[in-house]
Amino acid sequence: QVQLQESGGGSVQPGGSLRLSCAIDGYSYGSYCKGWFRQAPGKEREGVAAIANDGKTTYTDSMKGRLTISRDGAGSALFLQMDSLQPEDTAIYYCAAGGPIFPRLGFCSFTEDEWIYWGQGAQVTVSS
Repeated sequence: QVQLQESGGGSVQPGGSLRLSCAIDGYSYGSYCKGWFRQAPGKEREGVAAIANDGKTTYTDSMKGRLTISRDGAGSALFLQMDSLQPEDTAIYYCAAGGPIFPRLGFCSFTEDEWIYWGQGAQVTVSS
């Protein structure tokens, strides 16, 4: 049974940073993507960062330059470093695994319905 558990959420002032972690247990499908999604109040869930098995990364344009996704060598942990956070970044952030790859480009797809495994989410609040 695959389990994903986020940690590291919390409150931060505008311009601050947070680092989210995701513990991944029982997942061994290396050919798929791991990533982070978020859902802001009143909005649909959206992908923000993903990493393929070969290390190729994908970021949403709205947060590009402010995010860094990484993983440990064993594939049992996923991280999201978020910098220069703004109030509009307030959302629940979800760790996900089993995501699809665009076969020719090698980048991960953010099509939510195609991701298989999800964590419970971690609240991130950016407020002064």
